[in-house]
Amino acid sequence: MNVKIEQSWKDALAAEFDKDYFIKLTDFVRGEYLAGKTVYPEAKNIFNAFNLCPLEKVKVVIIGQDPYHELGQAHGLCFSVLPPTPNPPSLQNIYKEILSDLGRPSVTNGDLTYWGQQGVLLLNSTLTVAAHVAASHSGRGWEQFTDAVIRAVAKREHIVYMLWGSYAQKKAAIVDADKNLILKSVHPSPLSAYRGFFGCKHFSAANKYLESVGKTPIEW
Repeated sequence: MNVKIEQSWKDALAAEFDKDYFIKLTDFVRGEYLAGKTVYPEAKNIFNAFNLCPLEKVKVVIIGQDPYHELGQAHGLCFSVLPPTPNPPSLQNIYKEILSDLGRPSVTNGDLTYWGQQGVLLLNSTLTVAAHVAASHSGRGWEQFTDAVIRAVAKREHIVYMLWGSYAQKKAAIVDADKNLILKSVHPSPLSAYRGFFGCKHFSAANKYLESVGKTPIEW
């Protein structure tokens, strides 16, 4: 299936791979792909977020829930889609806030690969999904695995956590607010963005903090 995870993550998460839940999860996911079912993202992109952003290079963590579940959308990074796929509504709102906050636009397409390459871990809580069925792979073990990912990152200091919505905020509840920057707002979804995402200025706040601890800011 050509599923690989970058070495620093492989080392940090080694204990998870031998646990019963992960063995069952692996059997389930592999079975879905091998049965010919349409699963997103492609198997090679399941760990895309990790392969773009090794553990020691993580500067910012953004947490999503479920991969996109329609053709041409998910490629292993939360909120991100590959062109020519139109930008989903939440990503459109993220770009609107970047423009408002920083006074300049982000890229026009939906590919956030260049964020990952700069140290932004774009982490979905669940890493696979069946076509056309939201949350179809939830409760299979991915959430436990990505909790372990958060714990691995939380051992380090001076990380920015951009937590949009109650789900992301609960997911990262273990993070030490005294040793990191935790930025919280409602989700950028059209259902909630006007209740506090717009105007949150998380992108400038993240860069100001990164510079204050001697790190290169993100080119959003």
